[in-house]
Amino acid sequence: MAATMQCDIVSAEREIYSGRVTMVIATGTIGELGILPGHAPLLTGIKPGPVTLRFEDGEEDVFFASGGFLEVQPGIVTVLADTALRADDIDEASALESRERAERDLSEQASDFDFSLATAQLADAAGRQRTLEELRKRRR
Repeated sequence: MAATMQCDIVSAEREIYSGRVTMVIATGTIGELGILPGHAPLLTGIKPGPVTLRFEDGEEDVFFASGGFLEVQPGIVTVLADTALRADDIDEASALESRERAERDLSEQASDFDFSLATAQLADAAGRQRTLEELRKRRR
């Protein structure tokens, strides 16, 4: 039996996942993170994109987090995000459209342009697409 830890993925609206896992994989603000049971306490920002959970049976599940924070405490990992959802729930066409719109806004930059908003929208849309790509890789 593999060692496990509690993992909770929580959005501003609701709890998305709560259960035992053997590993949590996410992209932190300074690089890729792989959290295993016994990991040192940690608090870090995460970039928009996939959060992969590995289970005792070797199966994996992929979630999307719009950024936020990942906290590691003894025996528990918590992902706190404004938006979090299962990768299966992402609308691929909508994610592609959002990315194209954000890229267009960044290239046109009208006088009332909000650069930080457009950049955040682009990061969110790109994160959704990376999550879908990760989901497709896992299903092969």
